[in-house]
Amino acid sequence: MLLWFVVLYLLVSVGIGLFAATRVHNARDFAVAGRSLPWPIVMATVFATWFGAESIFGISATFLKEGLGGVVADPFGSSMCLILAGILFSRYLYKLNIITLGDFYHMRYNRTVEVLTTLCIVVSYLGWVAAQVKALGLLFFAVTDGAVGVETGMVLGTVLVLTYTVFGGMFSVAILDFVQMIVMLGGLLFVAWLVSGKVGGGATAVIDHASAAGKFSFFPPADPWLWLTFLGTGITMMFGSIPQQDVFQRVTSAKSAKIALWGSVAGASLYFCFTFVPMFIAYSATLIDPAIFGDLLEKNAELIIPTLVKNYTPVFAQVMFYGAVLSAIMSTASATLLAPSVTFSENVVRGLYPNMGDHQFLSSIFKMVENAYKITLAGAFVPLVFGILWARATTQGALAAIFGGLTAWILVEVLIGAASPVPPQLIGLGVSILGMVMGSLLPQWVGHKLPPHDLHAMLHHHAAAQTHHAEPEHRH
Repeated sequence: MLLWFVVLYLLVSVGIGLFAATRVHNARDFAVAGRSLPWPIVMATVFATWFGAESIFGISATFLKEGLGGVVADPFGSSMCLILAGILFSRYLYKLNIITLGDFYHMRYNRTVEVLTTLCIVVSYLGWVAAQVKALGLLFFAVTDGAVGVETGMVLGTVLVLTYTVFGGMFSVAILDFVQMIVMLGGLLFVAWLVSGKVGGGATAVIDHASAAGKFSFFPPADPWLWLTFLGTGITMMFGSIPQQDVFQRVTSAKSAKIALWGSVAGASLYFCFTFVPMFIAYSATLIDPAIFGDLLEKNAELIIPTLVKNYTPVFAQVMFYGAVLSAIMSTASATLLAPSVTFSENVVRGLYPNMGDHQFLSSIFKMVENAYKITLAGAFVPLVFGILWARATTQGALAAIFGGLTAWILVEVLIGAASPVPPQLIGLGVSILGMVMGSLLPQWVGHKLPPHDLHAMLHHHAAAQTHHAEPEHRH
């Protein structure tokens, strides 16, 4: 029953994705869904994009070992990232009517800054993509009792996700995210309700026990170096995830700037609240059978929830659980495959082949790239935020920020590593800010683009141009 459910769910998902693909007619439809998504879909796609396998297994395992202080990056930092990105993108970038973040870097600075920041963004996806692909392989291995190997499952899962993502782009991803959000919420809440009934005292007993065990302690002791590590972990996710194409696509796919803002805030809030459901399920397991799950906590904490569902719930609950897991993985996998490929093709490939048509663009090969938010924190965050908020930011400043931030981060990471009292990515961020300020204020040796007076003037100028000229199919 479980296997056939997974097969049916996959077929229905691909069918919905391919149906949504019929609305894709050009690169703008593919990349940002024609900027037509209503508030519920924007909220759902923001939530579903980030609620992946690590949200169910990784965050819950970390919480069991380290408490709330161990999950400062995710969900605390990541939720704040979505809110801050929603404010920045909806207020300052939505009216520019652009397809990728790279387009902003090109408009605000020059082609060199565009390519460098685009490569930082693209490279930042590799680990995230790899995690979702591996999770798909493990899921197929689990539901088939080993009949489908992990490697075969990885290939099969990737092909299925690519099928609707390649053909439908953001339209297919957004519609499926909405469906998958409903499945995720229903499945995990049902399992949480079922599991809480197996604990004497129910949900209240689970929460009280976790509180008494110190799992709700969030802030570190009064040690400046521990606080630096704590802040570095949170800031890396909070700021380093802002210059990400998947977040940008979801915010700017909304039909209005207001929907872009509140859809992002709602999605972030739902994400923050719902990540506590897997934590609750995992902690309940340690109370249901302390011997078995205490041993798993030491050996492989990420197996606690799957083991609990398999051994302590009926088949229907297992179907609901795997439906939720499959939805989480597929929604995140589609985002991680779509975002880097769109920004790489639009801001690197199209620049090399300016006469490439939309049909060729939509057929660009998807790149498997590494998720390393430290890269975007050190190399892309400062040029983006200063480019939006500081009128005196120049191309020379942006280049100094990119090279200075990345160089400082890499040197500290390689030469000192974990022994560094200050997290290497924070040093990179500091050098990047310094490079932007000094590079912009010193005499200019590099040609640069400045907005007429400030970004608001550029927005007004660009919006006025859009009303007087027909919108091209691709780049502005």
